[in-house]
Amino acid sequence: MNIDESEVPSVIVAKTCGCKNNRRVTYLFVEGYHSLCHNKKDIIIAEIEACEKLLKYSRSSDEKELVQREIDELKTMLDLIQ
Repeated sequence: MNIDESEVPSVIVAKTCGCKNNRRVTYLFVEGYHSLCHNKKDIIIAEIEACEKLLKYSRSSDEKELVQREIDELKTMLDLIQ
């Protein structure tokens, strides 16, 4: 039996954490039954997707700025490894 889609729509979930002066974006791997391994490029792409989803649900402008900065840094890293 071949499976095209994983049970979980996203591989990584992004969250913001920390106190007001030291906030950061953290990631949680959501394990799917059929995901065996991921290379660096796949992980960075999944982190970008998770941050873009988080950006939609961000309420404060500080949090939006933090997540957008994280997306920009991830896109830069993706450009460097390609």
